[in-house]
Amino acid sequence: QVKSLAEEMPDGRYTSLLDILQGGDFLTELVKMIEFCLDSNLSMVLDRASERLGTIRKERRMNAEMLESLLRDTSVKIFQAGGADSPVVTKRRSRMCVGVKASHKHLVPGGIVLSSSGSGATYFMEPRDAVKLNNTEVKLSGDERAEELAVLGLLTSRIADSRTKIRHLMGKILELDLACARGSYALWINGVRPAFSDRDSSSESDPSSAYSVFIEGIRHPLLLEQSLGIAEESATTEATEVGQQQLSEDHPVPSMPVPLDMHVKNDTRIVVISGPNTGGKTATMKTLGLASLMSKAGMFFPAKGRPRLPWFDQVLADIGDHQSLENSLSTFSGNISRLRKIAQVVSTDSLVLIDEIGSGTDPSEGVSLSTSILKYLASRLNLAVVTTHYADLSRLKAVDDRFENAAMEFCLETLKPTYRVLWGSTGNSNALSIAKSIGFDQKVLDRAQEWVEKLLPDKQKERQGLLYGSLLDERNLLESQANEVASVLSEVEDLYNEIRLEADGLDSRVAALKAKESQKVQQELKSVKSQMDLLIKNFEVQLKNSKLEQYNSIMRKAESATASLAAAHQPTEFAVSDGENKSLYVPQIGDKVYVEGLGGGSMATVVEILSEDGSCMVQYGKIKVRAKNNKMKLAQRDTKETSASSSAQGKGRAQKRSPAGTAQTGSVSFAPAVQTSRNTVDLRGMRVGEASNKLEMAIDGCRPYQVLFVVHGMGTGAVKECALDVLRSHPRVVRMEDESPLNYGCTVAYIE
Repeated sequence: QVKSLAEEMPDGRYTSLLDILQGGDFLTELVKMIEFCLDSNLSMVLDRASERLGTIRKERRMNAEMLESLLRDTSVKIFQAGGADSPVVTKRRSRMCVGVKASHKHLVPGGIVLSSSGSGATYFMEPRDAVKLNNTEVKLSGDERAEELAVLGLLTSRIADSRTKIRHLMGKILELDLACARGSYALWINGVRPAFSDRDSSSESDPSSAYSVFIEGIRHPLLLEQSLGIAEESATTEATEVGQQQLSEDHPVPSMPVPLDMHVKNDTRIVVISGPNTGGKTATMKTLGLASLMSKAGMFFPAKGRPRLPWFDQVLADIGDHQSLENSLSTFSGNISRLRKIAQVVSTDSLVLIDEIGSGTDPSEGVSLSTSILKYLASRLNLAVVTTHYADLSRLKAVDDRFENAAMEFCLETLKPTYRVLWGSTGNSNALSIAKSIGFDQKVLDRAQEWVEKLLPDKQKERQGLLYGSLLDERNLLESQANEVASVLSEVEDLYNEIRLEADGLDSRVAALKAKESQKVQQELKSVKSQMDLLIKNFEVQLKNSKLEQYNSIMRKAESATASLAAAHQPTEFAVSDGENKSLYVPQIGDKVYVEGLGGGSMATVVEILSEDGSCMVQYGKIKVRAKNNKMKLAQRDTKETSASSSAQGKGRAQKRSPAGTAQTGSVSFAPAVQTSRNTVDLRGMRVGEASNKLEMAIDGCRPYQVLFVVHGMGTGAVKECALDVLRSHPRVVRMEDESPLNYGCTVAYIE
């Protein structure tokens, strides 16, 4: 089956699996024999394993049924005769028996006492009729065990004959399990497959071909495993708030390790990494070593894109302190001994990692010895990565093209490392800055700074530091701008999604409103029909009980009642008369008016005064239209809203007349009145004081000329009244719109 899948898939997906399983004997005949003889748990021999075993077990079942029936009847008779508290059938000395009180032993005539209870009050006796059946049970049990051992012995011999094939198959299974483990690990760390590069091959179409090591966004595998493990443990832990607090105190969730970029050109042999203490130099070097070993083992490592690195035949490392009292080795002598061994076994395909080369001795001699060792190794290896605090080693790049520099970034503002690699740069140790950050005596640091200035040759290092700092500032500025743009883009996308969801749900809300209005009309029709039926019934009763001369009076009363009922349910469609056109009605914000052309009985709300001639903007539901005062009829005016709107108009006129020339509120363009989560404050379920504070904070946090949706609900009306009072009195609220049929329980406020 695997072979057929490998032939069907042209991409070679199953080729590796086929190579692993090729030539393996899966011993299917032996497996079938074992499955035929044993159960699925391999714990019991089945009846079908042999004909004799099946016969024995059948006879044993029949004998056991007879024995159980006999003993059950005997125990019941003993119980009925008072010889036992309850019928007891048990096994003693591998023989079935019954329990009987010692004083009633005579109830089992000819029985054999097999055992007794601890107190001696109960005997366990084998009835005379059960002796033969028990003997048969013992014999059949022994025959069954012997036959089972014969079957197991046969299977064991077959397995022993195939032990060579089984060992070969176990090797295949181990290889397959190792491949599955590598795949599971790659999925867990979100790893990528590396490619092995060749220094001699380069392509203009692939920029990474100019680098022997080209890895982007790699994370230290061991640090990443620790972070992922603790993150999974925290995610699966279910505890109370106290338990969660205790867990966070005992096991804080670590942050993910910082991703590193490694770019080493084809002609580079030695990479010198400089930078501050605890800046990540050694971790960067170890990450490259682990990536090399994982690639050779066929493992993916956590990086981005398509990483490339050479095939290193061996990875040689000198990391840590190798001093030993037993071997009379100091720190320096221990490191030099390790470097001597590395120089002896290194080859042209080796990767060498050296931490703090030349340290532990006089700086001038350490620099000289380190330079000589690196130049010696440069022509005898594939790549070497060394860390150092010696600035002279970083200057080797200027005189030898085989050398490359790299620096660990250090933030001078926070005095903390960022753990990012800057290729082609030279880093400072920043020892004085680190000493200052941990609270060292400032007088000692000032004196040390004076010595630094005296020892720096020709201020060269200072100029390099200034250039390095300016480059860092420029990059930080660009990163902050990019982050700000990304944040704005994310907010715009969220707002777009909310508006789109609001628009998608508009049709359903309109349909729901229509259904509600239709239900209301149906209820009114039902009510009118019942009232008409009552009028007709009363009319018929009065006709029957009245005289002829009273008919006219009864008819007039019935006609009057019918007309009143019809007038009460007639639509209030109106047309403004000429007399009303000449009225002096002045619309004010908040007025409830009937507008000609909007339909009978439809009240709109005045939301904005557009000009001095009385034309204004009215809102009906979500629809805003412009109307003149001669096309409107006042239906309701709230005295509180009238005073508030009048003061707002007076304030607008004062602003218009002010010499400062500030813009009128009516001429300002507000944001579109579209409700989203960002411009909505929900006061439902709050107390009056809490709602007032939250609403004032929301208004203060609004941007200029923003629309704020205040959701106060219906309820008792206390929260709504509080919200309206805050909106009327707040100086930033220009105007507000009451709740509409499409948006019950919500007031819209315009903030300047």
